[in-house]
Amino acid sequence: MIRYVFLLLLTTVACRQGASQQSPTTTRTPDTAGYYQTKAPAYDGIGRVYMGREISEVMGHLGAGWLERSERQQEERTDLLAAALALKPTDVVADIGAGTGYFSFRLARLVPQGKVLAVDIQPEMIEYLEAGKRKNKAPNVEPVLGTITNPKLPANSVDLVLMVDAYHEFSNPREMMDNIVQSLRPGGRVVLVEYRAEDPNVPIKEHHKMSEAQATKEMKAVGLRLLKNDKRLPQQHILIYGKGE
Repeated sequence: MIRYVFLLLLTTVACRQGASQQSPTTTRTPDTAGYYQTKAPAYDGIGRVYMGREISEVMGHLGAGWLERSERQQEERTDLLAAALALKPTDVVADIGAGTGYFSFRLARLVPQGKVLAVDIQPEMIEYLEAGKRKNKAPNVEPVLGTITNPKLPANSVDLVLMVDAYHEFSNPREMMDNIVQSLRPGGRVVLVEYRAEDPNVPIKEHHKMSEAQATKEMKAVGLRLLKNDKRLPQQHILIYGKGE
């Protein structure tokens, strides 16, 4: 019980750190296509609703310490995620919302003849990634400054798109996913790693979780179908999607 309370407090602080840098109105593009609705914001939401889900606040670069915390591997079993991705040495992987590169640099070692496109929308995170690239001697990691609607990935160029605890924070998820789908090569996959909303024992704030049903509904809207829900992680879904037939 003590550990649960500690994790809940720690996560709350970390998830709120990003909000301290945001303007009172979170950056977003005008909704000319009618994808979104608005409401009074919840404690950890931004008041923008997509397909019945209120989008969460963003954890910004001030939360970098949370991403790199020493106990992360033990809590989330991040070591198990790489095996679930079944990467080939030549794959091109896009790590969307790469942050400090926690996963980017680990994945780079698994695709020595490929590369990792480490995408983030915050220039501060791109600086972290550039420094990490030098520190880790990872020439096959390419930091990419994206936008809130476009990860800036070339069309038909990516074998796997990975989003770890990031998708639920996208202020413009529909536009982002439309562009991500265009970047996929034939047979390409999209992998969402999200804290399980179905499990009340996962000590993460409500809007920073996603259910399999909600995620699959949103992916279906952009032409993706669920290939597998890999359940090897203790707190998170590994939801693997591919283009529908």
